[in-house]
Amino acid sequence: MSKTWFITGTSRGIGLEIARAALASGDNVVATARNIEVLKDALGDDTSNIYLTKLDVQDPEQASVAVKNSVDRFGGIDVLINNAGYGQLGHFETVDATAID
Repeated sequence: MSKTWFITGTSRGIGLEIARAALASGDNVVATARNIEVLKDALGDDTSNIYLTKLDVQDPEQASVAVKNSVDRFGGIDVLINNAGYGQLGHFETVDATAID
């Protein structure tokens, strides 16, 4: 049974390689990036097992829409790879949310 992967930061690097590996194994992939044209160049246009969507992870509204559309398309998300963003040093439970804005 195939899984559905939701991968942020899929335009290059490890995010792109994870997407390629998941697709090669027959799984569904939601590939996200700030620039959807880069995704099309890297992974091709949408097919039955890939959904390309624009996502800036700093925009909560855009993230909600991307997740909703992904669930509508594939029925759920099995694996989340949160590859986009930057590092924040500190113990997670002690870092205030405003520190990552």
